[in-house]
Order: sequence, then structure tokens, then C-alpha cells
Amino acid sequence: MKQRIPFQTLSDRQWAALRPYLARQAPQGRPLADLRHRMDGMFLLLSTDAPWRELPAQYGPGATVARHFRRLTNDGLWERLLQALHDLGPRHPLQQLRPLIFRAARRAYRLRGLGIIVLARRLKLLGALPGPAWMLPDPDLSKSLVAWQIRNRENFRPFLRQWGKTLRNLMGLAGGRAHIPRYLRLCMP
Repeated sequence: MKQRIPFQTLSDRQWAALRPYLARQAPQGRPLADLRHRMDGMFLLLSTDAPWRELPAQYGPGATVARHFRRLTNDGLWERLLQALHDLGPRHPLQQLRPLIFRAARRAYRLRGLGIIVLARRLKLLGALPGPAWMLPDPDLSKSLVAWQIRNRENFRPFLRQWGKTLRNLMGLAGGRAHIPRYLRLCMP
């Protein structure tokens, strides 16, 4: 496993800052076994591009940690942490986990969809986007363009004749690219 960003196990301050955002029990109501150790394993793997199966055995089975990641994602943990990063001061211990939280949000995008992109854009946390900002959809821009078209419906045909190509390009920009090349995704820290 090649490290993409530096990783160290969670310090006591970081763990104390992260713990209130985590669920203390599994969905079945059982207490989770050594949650801090599991989060260390999750963050170790998120600091690389490796699949879950390559997680070192000391952190438990990769499938178990992957399942826990999916549970946390479906519970909205990464959105809450992005909001916390935006709201908390620069010296807060969660800010030290910022690159790892961004990488988790990028991976969570596959499960959560467009909502996490919208949140990251609105909070201006562009590092949490799963690709370059100019290649991803911008729902706020597309809503603004559609609202403008509805308001100016009677003047729209002459405008379309004059500015049609520009408007089409702008709508394409708002919709984002259908595919982001792998080399661009791998350039992101």
C-alpha cells in the first residue's frame, strides 16, 4: 500500500473531537468493539488508494471495516464532519483530520450521490469533491439558469438566437462531465 497522504493513528485529542459524531452502537443495538481501532484502520486505508481487502490484519477483516464505512456513510457521518470542518475554528483537532475526511467524502460520493457534492460546493470545501470542480455538476448554477429561463420566457427566443452556443456551453458546465478521467482523479491528494 502506497501512502497518498501522511497517516498517524488518532491522537487522544483527535479521538475526543471525532467521537461525538460516531454512532456508539451497531444497527442491531450491540455496542461496537473497539471503535477507535476500527476508525484508525479506516483512516489508514483512506490515506491510500488500496481496496479494502488490503487492510492490514491488525485492524480486522477488510470486509468488516468496509461495512462499517458504508454504515457511517449511510448514516451521514461525512456530511456532518464536512459541516463541522466548516463551522469549527482552524485550531480544532478535527482540522488535523481534514485531508482524511475529504478522502472519505470522495469515496462516500459513490454511495451518497449528488448531495455530498452540493454540500461541499456550498461550504466551499472543494478538496472534498471527487474530481476537479470544473468537471463536476453544479446544481446551484443549473437551478439559477433554469429559473432565469422561466422568468424571461417571452424574451428567450431572441436571446437563444444570439447567445445559443454560449448558453448550451453554460448548461453543459452546470451539468458536469459524464466521466472524469482516472488520471485526474488520481492527481487529487
